[in-house]
Amino acid sequence: MQPRHVLVVDDSPTMRQFIVFALKRFPNFIVDEADNGVTALKQLSLKKYDLLLTDVNMPMMDGLKLVGLIRNDVVNAELPIVVITTEGSDMTRDRALKIGADEFITKPLQTARLIEVVRRLLDREVRR
Repeated sequence: MQPRHVLVVDDSPTMRQFIVFALKRFPNFIVDEADNGVTALKQLSLKKYDLLLTDVNMPMMDGLKLVGLIRNDVVNAELPIVVITTEGSDMTRDRALKIGADEFITKPLQTARLIEVVRRLLDREVRR
């Protein structure tokens, strides 16, 4: 089985650590981290990822701006994206999905929910 490359974008080191720990349940995952959207874009320009998980509220570039830029990038336009945020309003959820997020998860993050979403998105990628 080929390794899966995942990028976790969140300005909170604690939240990144929690997500990375949850993703370690998957065999062959290589997880990189970024603390804001600008850093994430740099990493996306250097490496091909199979999945991106991002927070919304971050300094320099928020997660929704990041999602929009990724969807307009020919190279990464099909990258599965999960938005993970404390903002659980319908307006934020609708905006994230309209911009191009594949999934929207609210914090506090449930490990079982994260694993289910990641599994479903990567299974969909395999079928393509």
